[in-house]
Amino acid sequence: MSELGNTADVAVRLPAMRVAYNGGSLDETDLAPTWTEQLQAWLDEAIAHGLAEPNAMVLATADADGLPSSRTVLCKGLDERGVVFYTNYTSAKSHDLAITRYASATFPWYGLQRQVHVRGEVQKVEQAETAAYWAERPRGSQLGAWASPQSQLVDGRRALDTALSAIERRFRDVERIPVPPHWGGWRIRPTVVEFWQGRQDRLHDRLRYVDTDDGWRVRRVAP
Repeated sequence: MSELGNTADVAVRLPAMRVAYNGGSLDETDLAPTWTEQLQAWLDEAIAHGLAEPNAMVLATADADGLPSSRTVLCKGLDERGVVFYTNYTSAKSHDLAITRYASATFPWYGLQRQVHVRGEVQKVEQAETAAYWAERPRGSQLGAWASPQSQLVDGRRALDTALSAIERRFRDVERIPVPPHWGGWRIRPTVVEFWQGRQDRLHDRLRYVDTDDGWRVRRVAP
């Protein structure tokens, strides 16, 4: 009865839950010359404010039937070519990307009442760039990448622990663990990058950098 009561109470309160967005504004004159500079500036501010996982982004993909899925990944590269994340190339997300070649990602900086949306075509990161990033990863993360059959069904937690133990033994005497052949980076090469700043009365500021035949242009979108 207590659990039912709590569930009903949450259901009643959900429609009334809202936050007043009064943290700032975003005008066309506030934007940096390029989307890359603007995204870096906002990322720097998210880091300065101590937001947890400021480089986390929600990655959305679709399979061959158009069925969408999303998950959180970490942005590990940002320049004029696009935004980069690393994963297992046999994972569900990689299968989607290999088929459709497109993705979108959202940086959700709730503490700053901001979001950034990036979408465009994807390409695999060059092996040399992947190797350079791999070398910076903690050894435990490297071992985990070798051990995990990402997105595949496993027979309980013990199966993962057993796989990790086997990989630890395999590389026990190896100082520099090599990059797995099934692992690497994806780069989203954006054609649209939208900067979203919360405003009062839900009249948020939405400014988009759009890649056109005449170069990048800034467009304002109604909230």
